[in-house]
Amino acid sequence: MDDSMVAVICAVRQAGGKAALVTIIATRGSTPRKAGAKMLIYPDGRIFGTIGGGCAEAEVRLQALRALDENASFSYKVSMLGETAANEGMACGGVMEVFIQVV
Repeated sequence: MDDSMVAVICAVRQAGGKAALVTIIATRGSTPRKAGAKMLIYPDGRIFGTIGGGCAEAEVRLQALRALDENASFSYKVSMLGETAANEGMACGGVMEVFIQVV
């Protein structure tokens, strides 16, 4: 984790807030970013960092907001394969698994 992400998480915690840290833990096929990429989502929907942008990131962002609402961490898989992914504008052709951690 780079220093800027650590600093942002520390600032959130020192302010008494919470956020959801998303980390790509596995990929298969073509994906916008690879394992280790991180993004922080605030309860108001703002983000810091990126896991690749586009529809996959938007889908994960919604799951991160759910994690914050439920105060629960979990893993989530995004498929960018097949007709459904094509209809959503996901042209990468891979699968990405993320861990969403409430911090």
